[in-house]
Amino acid sequence: MKVRWLSREEVKSLLTMTDVMDSVEDAFLQHSLQNVQMPPKIYLDFLKYGGDLRAMPAYLEKQDIGGVKIVNVHPNNPNKGLPTVMAVLIINDPSTGAPLAIMDATYLTDLRTGASGGIAVKHLAKKNSEIVGMVGTGRQARTQLSAINRIIDVNEVKVTSNSKEDDEKFIEEMKSEVNSEYRICDLEETCKCDILVTTTPVKQPIIKSAWILEGTHINAIGADAKGKEELDPMILKNGKIVVDDMTQSSHSGEINVPLSKGILEPKDIYAELGNIIEGKIPGRTNSNEITIFDSTGLAIQDIATGFLVYTKAVNNNVGTVLSLF
Repeated sequence: MKVRWLSREEVKSLLTMTDVMDSVEDAFLQHSLQNVQMPPKIYLDFLKYGGDLRAMPAYLEKQDIGGVKIVNVHPNNPNKGLPTVMAVLIINDPSTGAPLAIMDATYLTDLRTGASGGIAVKHLAKKNSEIVGMVGTGRQARTQLSAINRIIDVNEVKVTSNSKEDDEKFIEEMKSEVNSEYRICDLEETCKCDILVTTTPVKQPIIKSAWILEGTHINAIGADAKGKEELDPMILKNGKIVVDDMTQSSHSGEINVPLSKGILEPKDIYAELGNIIEGKIPGRTNSNEITIFDSTGLAIQDIATGFLVYTKAVNNNVGTVLSLF
């Protein structure tokens, strides 16, 4: 039995943000059309290390491809010289169950999550949006801005994090890709924008409702596990909430804590993103409403992107073909 092994650099060489956005948008559509199988994430909590390990299986019936991603989240890893998130993805042949490819999925995870943020902006942000606020300037902030820049003309980027050094590094790296004015601001000023992106691992809200202007769209990315939340619940209560998956978001997304406390009820959730892509439900309906995309990261995003990598790898003879037995 042969399996194709793909390193991080090989995965990088095969992916473009535009291609990933197309694949991920279609995956959301297939989710809305109920053409996928996707059990909720399974978590192993490594409490004494402040991290966790997640298993994320999915089957895309239209593409007839399945697999599973294993991914960690360890916020203290950068202090050890390691990424916060590391992942491995296995792509399987549904007809036999045989593994077709094993690939590094750390970069893939960054890219597909950024892609979902860009897709959310496409369907939920004001069409004349031009100012982006970035709360958090880590790896995920980079792919979020990259994807957003493919949807709107970004004229100004406000950034803030716990480290001015990280902010300056972010600006230096991104200004060649996203030609814009960049400013390091305090948290409140960063929130005064057209599109706000939050990518922090906090467990207490840091974004106040009073700071959010009418018409703002928010990509809430950081809350991806039980107990995490970045936004004042009143932002959610007064806004239009769109989730990637209702079941998963209820347990591990931005809405998980407000739901558990009774601040929100399931009926307060406007739609899943795939419903809007399908045209079943309208997205933004006026320029004043505040829209929130609660992104937890779905296995279908990983499998769609991984299949894209695998197909390109086979066509271009990229990777190392190994014998399992």
